[in-house]
Amino acid sequence: MKNLLLSAVLLASMPALAAPADSVQVMTLSRRECIAIALADNPTVKTADLEVTRVDYSKKEILAGLFPKIDFSGNYQRSIELQTIKMDMGGQSQSFKMGSDNSWNFGFGVSMPLIAPTLWKSIKISDTQILQNLESARASRLDLVNQVNKAYYSLLLAEASYKVVKENYDIALFNADLYKKQFEAGTASEYDVLRTSVQVKNIEPELLEANIAIKQCSLQLKVLMGLPVNTEVRANTTLQEMQTEMQPHTAAIDRSLAGNTSLRSLDLQAKALKQNVDLKKMEWLPTLGASFSLFWSALSNGNALKNQEFNPYSNVGLSLSVPIFSGGSRYYGLKQAQVQLKEIGFQRENLVSQLNVQVDLALDNINKELAQIESSEEGVKQAHKAYEIMQKSFEIGAATYLNLRDSELANTTAQLSYYQAIYNYLISSSELDLLLGKEGSLQGQSTYY
Repeated sequence: MKNLLLSAVLLASMPALAAPADSVQVMTLSRRECIAIALADNPTVKTADLEVTRVDYSKKEILAGLFPKIDFSGNYQRSIELQTIKMDMGGQSQSFKMGSDNSWNFGFGVSMPLIAPTLWKSIKISDTQILQNLESARASRLDLVNQVNKAYYSLLLAEASYKVVKENYDIALFNADLYKKQFEAGTASEYDVLRTSVQVKNIEPELLEANIAIKQCSLQLKVLMGLPVNTEVRANTTLQEMQTEMQPHTAAIDRSLAGNTSLRSLDLQAKALKQNVDLKKMEWLPTLGASFSLFWSALSNGNALKNQEFNPYSNVGLSLSVPIFSGGSRYYGLKQAQVQLKEIGFQRENLVSQLNVQVDLALDNINKELAQIESSEEGVKQAHKAYEIMQKSFEIGAATYLNLRDSELANTTAQLSYYQAIYNYLISSSELDLLLGKEGSLQGQSTYY
């Protein structure tokens, strides 16, 4: 599904890809599309996947220890001075040279473990290590999804803020132009013209900051997705549209910690420590191995490459090793592993308590933000209505420009508060998804919207 979604996005942007290299390629994407591209191209995720592959190879390396090991060896020696032996024969001492000028020896050696408890347990430990790396890769994906969500929501907030400031700027510009025309007609004072012109100048920096915020949020999202520098990312939705998908309450939310990455990683670590305790116990058990060798040897004098007669010889055997005494190293190693296992049990209890508190706080924040959205939405309606009334009163001369400006400011503040409340809800929901380790968030799905 990720590959299909990424292909669809790239096909949609084909006209932009055909543009010159120095032109800006605009991609209008949904949040789920951004997540799919990020998961496919992010270097952190790729590194985590490679780590899983590495540990899988490590397991296969341990498994190879169960199979026969075959080695070939060869040896050649050239004697410089043969060994001299003296013997007493009939009262006379005689000397003899023993050995050969050339000595050849080569062949094959085969060994295989028959009973190897520590090796068997090491295989199970390697399985746990693979699970730990898989969980680490999953944690990297969940964290990346959370970062993409935050960047996407920040982009939506920046765009909404720019829209509000732009509307306020257009109104101020309209009023300044209106007073300028009235001044030219002699129905307005120069003070009114200057006051409205200054108001326009005061809003221009806010408009510039809002525009820069959009570019920065787009850049952050682009970096997370691994897109080229000459690409511009735009959202295909708005904060107001996302409000329609929000859950009205959190009572039915499954707050199970079974998917929390920290807790799952700690449980896998505890499993590995328990297996390590068993491994320490198996160090007291005997080991048994089998071996077989087949070699050829030759002894000669003179030229090392001529007149060589190689004779085979072979043997088969068993090797038994029974640990008896090691100065207490195995005993204290076992005690150390048992203490580590107890420690991680206490760590788990503490982590569960902390996570439950965090979930409670997150749900409280979401409920608070839902109430804030409802209140802000009503405030936007009231502020807009008050502005329309004040605008009509101003047009007929029943209100001053200061009254109109106050209503404009109240309307702008209400809209910004409304968008900020939606943004806070979305951020808190994404954080709660990360805290609970929701698998659906990897496909851009959420429990809360």
